[in-house]
Amino acid sequence: MTARTATASAAVPRRRLLGYGVGSVGTGVFSAVPGLLLLYYLTDVLGVSAAVAGAVLVVPKAWDVVLNPVVGAASDREAVRTGHRTRLLLVGGAALPLLFAAMFAVPVDSPGFGAGWAAVAFLLAASAFACFQVPYVALPAEISDLPSERGRAMAWRVVCLTLGILVAGGLAPALSDSAGGGRGGYALMGAVIGAVMGAALVTSALANRWIPSTPGPRPLGLVAALRAARGNRPFFALLGGCAAHTLAVAIMLAGAPYVATYRLDDYGLTSAMFVCMVGPSAVAVPLWRKMSVRYGIVPCYGTALVMFAATGFASYPAISAGSRPGVLLLAALTGVCYAAVQLFPLSLLPETVHADKGRTGQAQAGAFTGLWTAAETGALALGPGVFALVLSVSSFRSSDLDEPVRQTGSALTGLTVGFSIVPALLFLLAVPFLLAYRRLAAAHRTTEEAQPHAV
Repeated sequence: MTARTATASAAVPRRRLLGYGVGSVGTGVFSAVPGLLLLYYLTDVLGVSAAVAGAVLVVPKAWDVVLNPVVGAASDREAVRTGHRTRLLLVGGAALPLLFAAMFAVPVDSPGFGAGWAAVAFLLAASAFACFQVPYVALPAEISDLPSERGRAMAWRVVCLTLGILVAGGLAPALSDSAGGGRGGYALMGAVIGAVMGAALVTSALANRWIPSTPGPRPLGLVAALRAARGNRPFFALLGGCAAHTLAVAIMLAGAPYVATYRLDDYGLTSAMFVCMVGPSAVAVPLWRKMSVRYGIVPCYGTALVMFAATGFASYPAISAGSRPGVLLLAALTGVCYAAVQLFPLSLLPETVHADKGRTGQAQAGAFTGLWTAAETGALALGPGVFALVLSVSSFRSSDLDEPVRQTGSALTGLTVGFSIVPALLFLLAVPFLLAYRRLAAAHRTTEEAQPHAV
């Protein structure tokens, strides 16, 4: 038995699972904070129009949709040459905190300059994030040959991801608010949260050097890698569902400060809403995992999507009535569902990549995770853009802290619909994709059993 086989077939120690999972504290921060605060920072601190602010958030992430598959192919080539994916992880982990801080450190009080500054900084930050996120998501498929150990790794990752999102989403608005809530407050927030993010990312990159990466006998170029991935139909069905519910979550994150400010009359409730939404996730992850062992991942995943949609529909009357207890209670229920929609697609992804090796002879995890993170990043970026579009269509008026404005009834209705009904419909849209995944995965297993010697 080789050292690689012995390592891959043994139980992964908890310290190594923690070393892997801690990276998600950093990725959770970057996934949550720009989606939660950047749109509001642009429209209600810098005075940028909702339409322009939406473009600022969407365009840099649209670039990532192109970049992530390129990074995935580069990560696979590095893995073939060196047996590891460490270099890209370190590049992304070191650069991202500085660029994140720059996003919220606009030096001039000018809406036009602020929009341009934030757009460039966000573009560069999104590129650095891709350098870390793409190889990081590829690691679970290589962390062990045992599905149970890969499942443990994903559970640790989701718990750490939830912790990162919880700390960032709860701390970031409070930090900016504590320093006055203006440009200075957001600059302080960017620096502090960026430092937390950097510590988590670099620590994880160094801790994961033990994971042996063996994508295949030869490095594939981008086109060849994508061509190899194209035939994995279960993967693309799973990806479609994940993109739909990620878009829904991104819209809710972007809308939270507006609901807190204009419907509940207290911007400070943004942190409370976020904590109520994400806090239960850490507790819910092990419960969902136990249920999935008993009932299966796909049924539990589908149940969570329907529950998420139901809470979205129920949020509309609670927000319209200005019921703080009702909104916070529904936010807590969404947190339980959020744990499932984070855990289950990430649990199915390594298995989908592993199963594809028999078809192609190449375990090109980077190619798949490049596509996965491209779709995920695009959905996270599109969420604030969709919410900004809803604001623009409903006649929302931008302002700054010195000259606040009173919103019209149509603007209030628009932001309420954008936060509740639109995401609920997207959660329901994810269900057919999940059913298609179950059907295609079953067909794939049947084909493998019928052709046991296929390579």
